[in-house]
Amino acid sequence: MLTEHPLLNAVIFASLGIAVFALAAAILLKATPLQLWRELVQERNVAVAIFAGAAAIGICMIIAAAMH
Repeated sequence: MLTEHPLLNAVIFASLGIAVFALAAAILLKATPLQLWRELVQERNVAVAIFAGAAAIGICMIIAAAMH
């Protein structure tokens, strides 16, 4: 247990999870050979949107399992 206050623990772990997700998303954006944001917004590429969503859910599930 990190602290004696459960609400403070929840805030700390949520902040840590968001920070890890942001770092993993930045790495994913650098690792993909295409410009992900341009493909999503300007080209409206559905396949890229599905890939980005699946990657985000996968990263979040890994973070949640690691923190549990």
